[in-house]
Amino acid sequence: MTVAEVLSVIAIAFGLSADCLAVAISSSISGKNHSRSDIFRVSLSFGFFQALMPLLGWLAGRSIVGLVEQYDHWVAFGLLAGVGGHMIWQSLHPKNSDTPKLDVTRGGAMLLLSIATSIDALAVGLSFAFLQINMAMASLTIGLICFGVTFSGFLLGRKSNRFFGEHAETVGGIILIAIGLRILLSHLL
Repeated sequence: MTVAEVLSVIAIAFGLSADCLAVAISSSISGKNHSRSDIFRVSLSFGFFQALMPLLGWLAGRSIVGLVEQYDHWVAFGLLAGVGGHMIWQSLHPKNSDTPKLDVTRGGAMLLLSIATSIDALAVGLSFAFLQINMAMASLTIGLICFGVTFSGFLLGRKSNRFFGEHAETVGGIILIAIGLRILLSHLL
């Protein structure tokens, strides 16, 4: 890859990582003190899906991505709004409730957020199919940058938690819904 291509892939990687950063910050300010292994697990999951989706887009070609493109923004919005709405709902209920807190560092919530934040990378992979680009290097670069950005977002969110205090979980949920709305509106307008 040329220097210009490397710089382009790095810029694309940071652009694709923006949603992961916002999710990491909002998850971290929600008041749960995530361990380093929790943060590593989510960062690895986000990085993996950000690396995988361009490969899938590149392999799939126009036909499959053309079908997904019609509704990918609705899927991303639905996933992010669902998780964000759940966080807001939990923040409005007493903390002594028997309802377990949503843990975005485990299971279904982590998987849904990993997919929701990486759907746009599928289209990026399609565009890479029309270029003479080293797909393995591009995918690895995107995944590694996303990993680092997500990890940094969790650490930044810890600092922000002090600022938001008892309303942190509500703010986190609103941020997730806003990310979903941004994705939806950017595709509809």
